[in-house]
Amino acid sequence: MDHLEEWKGLVAIMDRLREPEGCPWDREQSYETLRGYLLEECYEVADALDRGDAAALREELGDLLFQIVFLSRLAKEEGKFTIDDVIRGIAEKMIRRHPHVFGSATAETAEQVVDAWEKIKQQEKQDAGRTIQAGGWLDGVPASFPAMLKARRLGEQAARVGFDWDGPSPVLEKIGEELGELRSAVADGGRDEVRGEIGDLLFTVVMLARQLKIDPESALEKTNLKFRRRFAWMEQELERRNTPLEGAGAELLEELWNESKSALESAAGP
Repeated sequence: MDHLEEWKGLVAIMDRLREPEGCPWDREQSYETLRGYLLEECYEVADALDRGDAAALREELGDLLFQIVFLSRLAKEEGKFTIDDVIRGIAEKMIRRHPHVFGSATAETAEQVVDAWEKIKQQEKQDAGRTIQAGGWLDGVPASFPAMLKARRLGEQAARVGFDWDGPSPVLEKIGEELGELRSAVADGGRDEVRGEIGDLLFTVVMLARQLKIDPESALEKTNLKFRRRFAWMEQELERRNTPLEGAGAELLEELWNESKSALESAAGP
């Protein structure tokens, strides 16, 4: 079976599930109910990527693809568009936004590609009648994005019109300033003020990551994984000592936490 036949087979399965004599569960789904499943599948794809699990990645990509086919099927039932329109649209967009590959334009660096991409995207909006109004430069950043990703995209978009720091050093200085304001808020401010200062500090840290071309989400996830491994090591060590985790006390936990660092580093090898 070639790729086209496999694709047609998947679409046919979706069509069969939505038929009157198809699956009761699939027939009950709507845009609203599928939204949660779509997000769940995206996170499961990301998890497979983080774990470097190729088999899981293949399976999760299939699950994600099925959500796209499912949503497209709902749109077809409403006469809005079909999965063929989705495929055709993205193919045309990729050709249009890569004139340095499919046309006569040139781009020698990734930065030049990104700049050209944004210019083409803005032109597409204007051609479609979605002109950018005054104060709407950031409107292209979806409100539904997770907060950290949204902060990064907002910073990137603002930087494209020159609203940015000159490099990492001034951002580091700003982090120090925000940290000082947070200390003052913790000491003398109310809950809302502290919340605001924490938000300012987190936003500025994301801007530093952007300046250094580091994905803040990936960086934080690596730290999350490191924390989990160290905490699990502590639990195992406490179990070996026949000491319950809840009764270990802060002093012993701090001692074991420090031991976990060297223990896990040694286990990892050179």
